[in-house]
Amino acid sequence: MTQHVSPPRDTAGPTPPARLPVWRGLPARADLRTLSLLGVLAALVVIGGVTKPDEFLDTRNLQLVLTQASVIGVVTVGMTFVITSGGIDLSVGAIVALASVWATTVATQEYGFAGILFTAVVVGLGCGLVNGLLIAYGGMVPFIATLAMLASARGLALQITDGKTQIVSVEGILNLGERDSYVLGVPPLVLVFASVTVLGWLLLNRTTFGRRTVAVGGNAEAARLAGIDVRRQRLYLYLLSGLCCGIAAFLLIVLSGSGQNTNGNLYELDAIAAAIIGGTLLSGGRGTVTGSVLGVLIFTTITNIFALNNLQSDVQQIAKGAIIVAAVLVQRRTASTT
Repeated sequence: MTQHVSPPRDTAGPTPPARLPVWRGLPARADLRTLSLLGVLAALVVIGGVTKPDEFLDTRNLQLVLTQASVIGVVTVGMTFVITSGGIDLSVGAIVALASVWATTVATQEYGFAGILFTAVVVGLGCGLVNGLLIAYGGMVPFIATLAMLASARGLALQITDGKTQIVSVEGILNLGERDSYVLGVPPLVLVFASVTVLGWLLLNRTTFGRRTVAVGGNAEAARLAGIDVRRQRLYLYLLSGLCCGIAAFLLIVLSGSGQNTNGNLYELDAIAAAIIGGTLLSGGRGTVTGSVLGVLIFTTITNIFALNNLQSDVQQIAKGAIIVAAVLVQRRTASTT
């Protein structure tokens, strides 16, 4: 005997529309953020052009702005990776100072251009290695480990120089700062900055290394369960930050023609601030090299405008602080709506 089974009744009501995953909206928000930063930068250019048209818009002044942005910009690229992973590096300014004075000692300058470049990079990598080992394998909190490096590197830089400025006498280094070395009107330091920016963008957005960095910053435990060696990844990130500091130290040597223990003062704050207003989350899990670079250009342009208009530095610091607070509030509002 055949039994007739009635179809199950649908008691759940109409199926709600599928909700798009949060990540689908990230490109649009990133584009909007980039456009906003470009708008701020354009507004600053207009302000500079209106207040000091002959001086601000002069080709040499614009070259100066880009050159000054290059040193802190390279540091900021490395800082962006560290913050994206959920870490922090307070020692970048001190590492720049230590690398610059170690690379400009009399003994180092005897090896010429290559010796100075090699020493600056190796010192930066060495400091990054110590930070990475302490944090990744020593279990130290990034804030404490890098704060200890800040104090140690500053003290060692002071000991090497004995508080004196070390003048560079290598012709190859000094020539890089001359206008004759410009390529189509672009200073060599700006070309290096542009190269580091492009490589940093590709590394963060187009490689497995970048995806692992974002994963570690978003949820380190989930990244570990997914097969990512979180400790090794963090070690690599602080090595990368140290490398950027070494490159920045070399650029600073070219720019100033000397090495001083006071080099890189407050670079850590400027780099963190530029990354924040660029859209990199302090809590980790999201980073943008493009936004960080725009943040550097915004701060450098503000400094230049204030200098041309003979405004006091304390007002400049207040303006920077207001920008940082506004950027953090925007980040919190964005995070609460996702």
